[in-house]
Amino acid sequence: MTLIEKKGCHDTVYMNAAKIFQGIHTEKAKDRMLVRYVGDSAPPVLAFKDVYSQRLSYELAFNALKYQDLLEEMLLDSCIYPCHLIVSEHFCEEIFLIFKTKLAAALARYRIKHDAPSIEYVLPETIRKQHQRASALPLCVWINTFKISPEDVFRDLKEKGFAKVESVSDLDHYTYGVDQHCGDVLVFPSSLREELLNLDLFADSKLLLQDKSRSLAVHAAQAQLNSGDDIIVAHVDSHLTIAHLSVLTNHSMSTIFVCGVKSSEKEAELRNFFSHMECTNIQLLHEDFTEIGPIDQKLQKAKVILLLPQCSGLGAGDPIDFILNEHGDAELLKDLFRGTVAKDKLSVLAERQLNELIHAMKFKEVQAIVYCTCSTYPEENERVVKKALESGVEGDEVQPYRLIPPDFGTCSDSNASTETFFKTEPSEISSGCFLAVLAREKDSSENLSAEDILGQAAAKELLGDILVEKPKKGKKKQKVTQLTRNIAAGGVELKIAELLHGQTVSNIKAEVAMSKAVSNIQQKSVSQTKNGVQLKKPMHPLSARALPKVLKNTHPLSPVGKAYGRQMPARKARAEHKQVVLKPAKIMFPPVAMPDLSSQGNRARISTHHCFHCCSGAKGFHGRVLLPPPCKTVMPAVLHPRPWM
Repeated sequence: MTLIEKKGCHDTVYMNAAKIFQGIHTEKAKDRMLVRYVGDSAPPVLAFKDVYSQRLSYELAFNALKYQDLLEEMLLDSCIYPCHLIVSEHFCEEIFLIFKTKLAAALARYRIKHDAPSIEYVLPETIRKQHQRASALPLCVWINTFKISPEDVFRDLKEKGFAKVESVSDLDHYTYGVDQHCGDVLVFPSSLREELLNLDLFADSKLLLQDKSRSLAVHAAQAQLNSGDDIIVAHVDSHLTIAHLSVLTNHSMSTIFVCGVKSSEKEAELRNFFSHMECTNIQLLHEDFTEIGPIDQKLQKAKVILLLPQCSGLGAGDPIDFILNEHGDAELLKDLFRGTVAKDKLSVLAERQLNELIHAMKFKEVQAIVYCTCSTYPEENERVVKKALESGVEGDEVQPYRLIPPDFGTCSDSNASTETFFKTEPSEISSGCFLAVLAREKDSSENLSAEDILGQAAAKELLGDILVEKPKKGKKKQKVTQLTRNIAAGGVELKIAELLHGQTVSNIKAEVAMSKAVSNIQQKSVSQTKNGVQLKKPMHPLSARALPKVLKNTHPLSPVGKAYGRQMPARKARAEHKQVVLKPAKIMFPPVAMPDLSSQGNRARISTHHCFHCCSGAKGFHGRVLLPPPCKTVMPAVLHPRPWM
């Protein structure tokens, strides 16, 4: 209004404003009707010079709606109406110029009558607070990285005298901040609207002014996409939202399918707009979203649906921006003025939203749906989502949907990330928004623990002779040992090599027994690499170089060990038919006297005790010998050739 008072407007702005007001004015009962309005019931045909003129026309119409009672009483008090019938626009201008003084006097008497310090106080308190809240709401803009990088934006703003602050509460005069949820959204004080729109950054579409709720929606949708996944935008109304989504998905090789482009004129308009924004990954569809079949072949790569249904919009911070950017119905201004929506209209909106959400759930290839409104009514928000989830429309052939916390990628608000819904109430720092993310439940196998996965693998005999010890009844389930985790990672042979190259005796007492240790050693050679152990193909005959170090330094087996080794093939055959849970056991062999080749003579040197660990079952030894780890040789205090005698 300040801008209009200072500069005035072109006649076409007032004419378009009058046409808009004609369709949204409040109809009163006959006994309370002071002024009669004559006009067609059909929607007016509006031709705007530019976006700026369009916004001014809607602002004038909305202000006339808010002050309708005041204007009607001024017309009667000044005797303009009904003495002079307003039949044309030019005649209207002449009449108001003639009665300018009488109109001013009528306004003064009205303020005295209602004890109003200013014209805003003639409005109801609820409307006045709503207006104050909307006028103080920070401006949110997002960066078009097709045209400019965030670093260049920050440098340009700094050159123009803007200072960066850390929080929205610190905004004051020429300052700006980065939004806490969306890293590519900047926040400015509301008082800078006109100055910002005159900057080259806005004129060149490098910065775009849009309500934050739409930025939240596109970030939540982008977070559910993988590289190469396509996305369906169910409504074509919000051009800026589609362009923002195109910017975010440019590097993921995704295609954005936009539904509901009915006419060729609309298609040409959109193509020009997206071309100016440098968006290239958008494909326009003529059908409405609910007319597209869930098995449409061109949409088989679509994994996410962005659903921004038409809603009451009572949570929108700036109603004019919401109508212009979302191409909403001008009658929404009547609901925003009253602060409520009629029950029958709300019921129609909720039913349409539910039908669209249920239709989205029928796409079997889709893995996530982002549902977002600017409504404050549960009928359009939680209740719609709940009814859709309870419908079971997705069927039994695919995983059902469930609610997950929205992910905005750069979210620093830990509380918001843990809530099932993202919801904000209209305030002086935020507009109203409701956002829900429905994702298909993951397959149950993806949620299993390592113990469960190993158990399933053992049940399918995928682990061979590798057995996982079951916990005893009445005791808490035991944790999987380091050996089991390595087996689950696919490193069975790798773990055997690790055991042969340095595992201690205590680590060998594990819950998983390796019954193929000796046979694997005889078949495979192990080579150490810098990054780990690499298994090589078996070499025949097995050379000394191919043997692990622990085998090279181990003395020949005793007769007992040789006899045990001869029984290995027979036990291997039995193990293939029956598997038992093995327990570790330890066999102590007497020391072996070795000749001393040192300079001290032929005195015998006693080697250390050799400990052979094997696994014992319920009926004796049913495992295989595990060779001991290398240990240091300890010289006894008394060198005796036969200490056991």
